[in-house]
Amino acid sequence: MAQSVTGGTPDVFAPGHIGELTQVIPPELVDAVVEETGAREKRLRSLPSRVGVYFVLALGLFEHLGAQLVWDKLVAGLSVNVPQPSEKALRDLRRRVGVAPLQRLFDVLAGPLAQPSTPGVRYRRWRTVAFDGCGSLSVPDHERNRTWLGRTVRRHGPAGYPRLMLMTLCETGTRALIAAAFGPAVKAESDYARELTGHLTSDMLLLADRAFDGNELLAAIARQGAQFLVRCTSTRRPPVLALLPDGSYLTRIGNLSLRVIEAKVEARTVDGSTFGDAYRLLTTLTDHRTDPAARLMRLYHERWEIETAYLALRHTLLQGRVLRSKDPVGLCQEVWGLLTLYQALRSIMVTAVETEPGCDPDRAGFTAALEAARDTVVSLTGTLPTTGPNNYSDLVGQVGTRILRTLLPRRRMRLSTRIVKSGISRYHTWNRDGRPRDSTPISTIEITVHPPALPGTQAPSQTTSRRWEQVCRVLAANANQPMHTRDIARRLGLTTAPSIKSLTAQLCYWARNNRLIRTAPCTYKIPLAEPLTAPSGP
Repeated sequence: MAQSVTGGTPDVFAPGHIGELTQVIPPELVDAVVEETGAREKRLRSLPSRVGVYFVLALGLFEHLGAQLVWDKLVAGLSVNVPQPSEKALRDLRRRVGVAPLQRLFDVLAGPLAQPSTPGVRYRRWRTVAFDGCGSLSVPDHERNRTWLGRTVRRHGPAGYPRLMLMTLCETGTRALIAAAFGPAVKAESDYARELTGHLTSDMLLLADRAFDGNELLAAIARQGAQFLVRCTSTRRPPVLALLPDGSYLTRIGNLSLRVIEAKVEARTVDGSTFGDAYRLLTTLTDHRTDPAARLMRLYHERWEIETAYLALRHTLLQGRVLRSKDPVGLCQEVWGLLTLYQALRSIMVTAVETEPGCDPDRAGFTAALEAARDTVVSLTGTLPTTGPNNYSDLVGQVGTRILRTLLPRRRMRLSTRIVKSGISRYHTWNRDGRPRDSTPISTIEITVHPPALPGTQAPSQTTSRRWEQVCRVLAANANQPMHTRDIARRLGLTTAPSIKSLTAQLCYWARNNRLIRTAPCTYKIPLAEPLTAPSGP
């Protein structure tokens, strides 16, 4: 619509475009979602609903500008007179459009973007995806926002702004968004993740961090037919059912037959320093011959690509700023608009990179794409598909050409300290493993898989413990069904707080040494065929 109004006849309607991104989000698509969601205007207006949708998207594109200045960007390339609405008129336009068209527009655009042959997007036959939460989106400190989101409490007192929790399902190879959910930060990340499991398919391999190893969530993922590789919490000790030749072992959690990989990953920097951590991964890929443990440990690192997506969204697109809207409806509209805009930019980036054979999508720069897209809004170039001769520039457009001209170098292995650059954060000086403050190149990465210590392998010289025998008899009398610590204490006649605390420590110790199976917090059972011989220690 934008380029068609540059003729000699004045047009009373406002512009409906966002530069070259209009080819990804064409007017026909916007009209369809406006009609589907019932947001079309009821009478002839100078600011139609279609224009309202594009204006919300432009607000995300120029997050550092006020509404009136964003409107000036939209009309800068037009040669005809268009309405000059006031700030109030633009606010009324946003209210009239509502949330539904932007949410529906994101649903249409969301999904994997890469072709199967694109480098770095698949592991064997599965497309690698990940989900994680971003709790650092600040919103205006207004009463209506606080009523919905609450006030974030820090160790030094309440935070200055309420926070919005954003949870996305992301294609790790391209950082494209497949689905999203958001709301109050007091709601657990696993609850938001459960809302996204319906978007998983059988051709996906999900990578996730420790917050997503709950039994119900894993079962929901498996019901979708997707595979998963999830890091397990350090306190969780799955029972060992069978030890595999590569050092991993089979286990069973609920109704799922899974495989567990326990390994130490150490990175050696060029100055000789070594940094590492222990990992325990749960996966549905149970065949050690097709999926060796060391290979899966290296694959798990791809989970961090979703952090790159949040970096682009939070710090490049938003520039770390507080969101605009002062009420929940406006916030929802704004966030869906930002996610739609982000997905449109990723779509152009992937399309451009795939014109270069063998080029990894990692090399496409989000900042270059964003600045090029902003330029096309002002200059009004590429709003409509090119009808001239097909040349290289016509295939990828101005934004794609800028991306290919500024490709990033290939990824380098490097590490740096993991801290939050905020003086009031508990992680401001965390740096638990003493990593260097500056980015340091990595020379080698060593992965050592540690087989589990099987029950009953302790030295035969261990003496029988009366407490151990009592606990085993209590569990055996209960048909070896999992029992809570307080129930075991009651059966043993322990009533004082010190004695119950001592029992709790003993049960935890025995679980860490695989003498007991922890089925839930403070809930234990004995392994099958467990002898009533006492372990060493407390």
